[in-house]
Amino acid sequence: MKKLFDELSFKVSKETTKQYSTSFSLGILALSSAIRNPIYAIYGYVRLADEIVDSFHDYDKEKLLRKFKKDTFNALEDGISLNPILQSFQETVHQYDIDESLIHQFLKSMEMDLQKIDYNSDLYKEYILGSAEVVGLMCLQIFVNGDKEQYEKLKPYAMILGSAFQKVNFLRDMKDDYYTLGRVYFPGLDMTYFDNNVKSSIENEIEEEFRQALIGIKMLPPSSRFGVYLAYRYYISLFRKIKRKSAQNILNGRIRISNGAKISLMMSCYVQYKTSLF
Repeated sequence: MKKLFDELSFKVSKETTKQYSTSFSLGILALSSAIRNPIYAIYGYVRLADEIVDSFHDYDKEKLLRKFKKDTFNALEDGISLNPILQSFQETVHQYDIDESLIHQFLKSMEMDLQKIDYNSDLYKEYILGSAEVVGLMCLQIFVNGDKEQYEKLKPYAMILGSAFQKVNFLRDMKDDYYTLGRVYFPGLDMTYFDNNVKSSIENEIEEEFRQALIGIKMLPPSSRFGVYLAYRYYISLFRKIKRKSAQNILNGRIRISNGAKISLMMSCYVQYKTSLF
């Protein structure tokens, strides 16, 4: 009867994804059905860690994250967890032989969010590596289904796509990160001098990463290519909307793409995907 518990666990991860991210939910739906559950498991896991450091302000975040880390590696060692999200995650890690060093790196970045850090270039790169790039690599191990040669070939592109996504998130969330959580991720940035010139410099960096990432997306297996492309196009749309706003607008509110616009984007992406780009 463990099969029933496994099914429930993946359903919890799927529901977590749906509740927290319409955009990623749509992207996952565009993947082959055979790989949707493991990607839900990855998202559910990283979402849970994110919530600890970003949302649970009335609780001891450090204690919660420490327990989460311990429970993660206990689940991996035991091959089971009574926490449904950890259960689906450990099943996925074992099935696709996901490197545990990626999990350690991810959790290290979550720990960094519990500290007041003045980010220099090295710490900025380390944070993005753990919070975004390694998540892309976990997903890539699922996409290539154990093909190590293909994994190594696509690895730099998966990392740079994760980096671009995260930097767009930094711009989108700048108001809440700074005023609510007291975080400034961009290295050496004094928020009193955040103006359109500084914003443009960050955007140029992101634009180049998106350009390079598309090369790798085109090389993905058919089972994952359209889903990743859809996520890419969503972030490009969000990025362009951010570019149209002034630095002051960014600090005054969170930029969003409506659910209706996301669905329209999915439909237009499908037409483009089938007729020309790929």
